Amino acid sequence: MDPLIDRNVLFGNPERTQARISPDGRWISFLAPFEGVLNVWSAPADDVAAAKPITNDVGRGIQMHSWAWSSDRILYLQDLNGDENWHIFSVDPSARTVTDLTPIDGVMATWLGSSPRRPHHIVVGLNDRNAQLHDPTLVDIRTGERTTLLENPGFLAWTLDRDLNVRLGIQMTAEGSLVVCKITGDGFEPWFEVPPEDSLTTGPIGFNDDGLLYLLDSRERNTSVLKSADPDSNLFTVLAEDARADIHDIGCCPITGRVQYAVSTYAERQFQLIDDALQADLDVLHAYKSGDPEVVCRTADDQTWMVAWEVDGGHHYALYNRGQAPMALFSSRPNLGAEPLAERRAVIVPTRDGLEMVCYLTVPRWCGAKTENPLPMVLLVHGGPWARDQPGFSPIHQLLANRGYAVLSVNYRGSTGFGKDFVNASNYEWAGKMHDDLLDAVDWAVDQGVADRSKVAIIGGSYGGYATLVGLTFTPEVFACGVDIVGPSNILTLIESFPEYWKPALAIYELRVGSNATEEGRAALWKISPLSQVDAIVRPLLIGQGANDPRVTQIESDQIVTAMRARKIPVTYALFPDEGHGFQRPENKLAFYGLTEKFLAEHLGGRFQDGDTDGTSMEIR
Repeated sequence: MDPLIDRNVLFGNPERTQARISPDGRWISFLAPFEGVLNVWSAPADDVAAAKPITNDVGRGIQMHSWAWSSDRILYLQDLNGDENWHIFSVDPSARTVTDLTPIDGVMATWLGSSPRRPHHIVVGLNDRNAQLHDPTLVDIRTGERTTLLENPGFLAWTLDRDLNVRLGIQMTAEGSLVVCKITGDGFEPWFEVPPEDSLTTGPIGFNDDGLLYLLDSRERNTSVLKSADPDSNLFTVLAEDARADIHDIGCCPITGRVQYAVSTYAERQFQLIDDALQADLDVLHAYKSGDPEVVCRTADDQTWMVAWEVDGGHHYALYNRGQAPMALFSSRPNLGAEPLAERRAVIVPTRDGLEMVCYLTVPRWCGAKTENPLPMVLLVHGGPWARDQPGFSPIHQLLANRGYAVLSVNYRGSTGFGKDFVNASNYEWAGKMHDDLLDAVDWAVDQGVADRSKVAIIGGSYGGYATLVGLTFTPEVFACGVDIVGPSNILTLIESFPEYWKPALAIYELRVGSNATEEGRAALWKISPLSQVDAIVRPLLIGQGANDPRVTQIESDQIVTAMRARKIPVTYALFPDEGHGFQRPENKLAFYGLTEKFLAEHLGGRFQDGDTDGTSMEIR
């Protein structure tokens, strides 16, 4: 049996991560702790050791950053304690001065685009005029000057060209169709329509210098293919496709904007080269290190790339000057390489009605390839639900496997990436066939000799938290215990509390979950709400909630805890006053996972590391 892996190694701050190269190739940046909080650092590209912090966030840390095309500013997003009212900040690395480019309280800034053709500007969406609609706004990253490009008449999303002109807008009809419109000088005109069944798998990506649009398109087929489209001739051309999985990522030349490769993921990541000119570069990168290289970003002249490989649970970053050997920079979590990490492998699990679910299984390392005796198991349910579990390293898998559990992540129907048929099979199936899929995964693990049926826990966040509550209310005897993280307990109050900027897209929920506009619809939504079945709970439940969550508000956890305690049903409730939709501060993650470990050990019998609550805001209520 392996020694315990310290939680801090898995969930604490990385040593250095998210490496970026400036467009002029002179500088690199990355995120690293400064006085215990993730901040942006920069250094000369040839001297990483000279790096210095250029921001001084003292709260939840900075999670996303990038260089402006001018190479004299770094941009990052930050909200207030998880409220998702994002502000976009500009940092001058030489002066270490930070400018809030969107300094408007209560407004959510969305990133719309940047371009090497206009290196000192970006376009963002701002909902300060109308809380429900984001107006495309040109921002000077040096001065913060903002210019509204147009007032949003009702579009959900925008697509820019390489000159930062707004070229397309997307409307949603009452029936859930998307209408892609061309923006003209005096208004807009419809270009093409996306039926409701394709609305989650079809949409524009961006334009190249030739004026061609790139888009993902599942119309008249199952999986999303990559296409180019000529707005003048209306000619659509397929560039890449995968019969089993949607194209979900592309790489474009920074000089021309032309697409050069596409990526799809069924069980594992598949790379499709479109521009053969990159083949020699890929050969060099594959020879340098095993595994799939990820081109993180490139200089404006396309001569230097920042490349990452996933190695031993961390990301190994290297600079690649084309035609030369890559230059190693650093690993994000070098300490993980010394830990006893278990193998996480893809497995295909059938559903009772003939679908295939791509799942990911990890068992304790000391069990070998096949367990001799059934293990206590944790079923992990991803959020969304229109998202998916990806292949690769998972810290929660490693933590739980190290504590003695089998761990199974399930891509149930509704998960994205596997074609529109798999997504649409989940329509109106919350607490129905979507839950059956999770039960089928448990049955599979039991039949394979992996899981002890009497010792299966269910854990999830967001929709996964809802699935946990469904598991403990609709099928109360199946799971030994559950951990719900920011999960909705009442679909009616969930929809009623959505942020204003979600309301123009409510047709998605009416199409795929149900409508709260009629008494019949409200009754149906109440029927699939765990709160309606709270009397059925007989197994232990742990709930984690961020007080500032704008998506699944605190009322979702409060009301089911109140209902359980009124019925004298035990529940443990952990509230974080400085978090939102999930836990970002390392101190809070460490505290909650410590609480989870102890909870699972009590009810499943695994091992646990003593809790660490230093610096956490966690309140047990």
